[in-house]
Amino acid sequence: MDLVITDDGGGEKTVLVYRALREAIVDGRLPAGHRLPPTRALAADLGVSRGSVATAYERLVAEGYLSSRVGSGTFVAAVTAPRRPRRAAADPLRPRAGWPASPAPTSGDQPKPRYDFRTGIPDVTLFPFDTWRRLVAAEMRAGANTPGTYPAPDGHPALRAAIARYLGYARSVRATAGDVVVTNGTQHALDLVARVLLRAGDVVAVEEPGYPPARRLFEAIGCRVAGVPVDEEGLVVAALPAGCRLVYATPSHQFPLGRPMSLARRRELLDWARRRPVAIVEDDYDSEFRFSSRPLEPLHSLDEAGRVLYAGTFSKSMIPSIRTGFLVVPPGLRGAVAAARQLGDGYGPPAIQAALARFIDEGQLARHVRKAGKEYARRHAALTGALSDIPEISVVPSAAGLHVTALWDGDSAAVVSVGAGRGLAIEDLATYATSQAGFVFGFGAVDPALIGEGMAIFADLLARHP
Repeated sequence: MDLVITDDGGGEKTVLVYRALREAIVDGRLPAGHRLPPTRALAADLGVSRGSVATAYERLVAEGYLSSRVGSGTFVAAVTAPRRPRRAAADPLRPRAGWPASPAPTSGDQPKPRYDFRTGIPDVTLFPFDTWRRLVAAEMRAGANTPGTYPAPDGHPALRAAIARYLGYARSVRATAGDVVVTNGTQHALDLVARVLLRAGDVVAVEEPGYPPARRLFEAIGCRVAGVPVDEEGLVVAALPAGCRLVYATPSHQFPLGRPMSLARRRELLDWARRRPVAIVEDDYDSEFRFSSRPLEPLHSLDEAGRVLYAGTFSKSMIPSIRTGFLVVPPGLRGAVAAARQLGDGYGPPAIQAALARFIDEGQLARHVRKAGKEYARRHAALTGALSDIPEISVVPSAAGLHVTALWDGDSAAVVSVGAGRGLAIEDLATYATSQAGFVFGFGAVDPALIGEGMAIFADLLARHP
């Protein structure tokens, strides 16, 4: 216990000890059941006589703040008085203008609904936890991964090499270990890019509709964010703003509509970028799970001018708590991005990164993706089939990922709100910065046996909210 008594020269030691202990109990710093040090030990720590501490203890016992048990010691009693909040003369500190007042809600902030069609959540029951536990335990042993030193900020060398190899055969991305920076997910990768390339006032183009956390991040650092429309072929290149410094896009599986960017549109975007001082961040967030057509080549593979930074995450292909992603960086930015990582949080957890490298190299990731992909394909088919039977909506075709979007002309916000009261968790397309009305359905977290039942409730809601 770290107790401080204030003595201005005029206070009796016993009273000072009594007040300090009582304040700590009332404030909640000393919780009920906490065992206090022996009187001799606390007296030595505070520099007072043992008698002063003993008298203070006795008074607090008499007042019900402490309880004494023979042979066991002195403990904080369960005080019924409400915990007193910390007092402050003023609250002068405020975030700077433009900074978010609070974090956005996350999937972990709420209990799991019965019909869970929230986006971005994989099925954790499909993940091979026993295998993952074995790998992590091996890397956590004494002497592994030099635990007494500070690792390189760009990531464990074995993981960087494993990611480069995996991207080569899984996504046709040409990269070496030196091109890869390991991150804490895609959002962290975007933050690193923003720190290195952008200044307040720079123009950043994002898809509209698009991924809200990316937009919020660029806005928070003072950039001017321009929403660029998306059509059937992807981002409309002709609508990109003049003077744009960075373009953020999801070409493999546009978020949230789900359409892939056409090959012609990809080449048009790269040609546009080649003639300007602009960078493109390609977010390939869940392209591992494909259900029909073969994927098109990533922008990174088509890029001959070194304009594309390729970002990805293991949160969807594995589980979110792995909290590991990557950024494939052009040569001219490698050192700067690694320095930004070092300045921001130093480095990632070496044991987790080493375990992930083995998970990839042993073929466990590819095996898990194949197994999970088959299950997600069944859910994708069940969901799109059920949605296709509802005449009021128009399902946006998609061949990959963990969500499906449907367009509608009615009050989608009302449907989402009422549906929540019936245990149905779906998302309003309007929350993705668009004037289009509709809904977004994730199928990674939903119980497959409840898809039909959930869609029946959804159809009923549409009939009641024309």
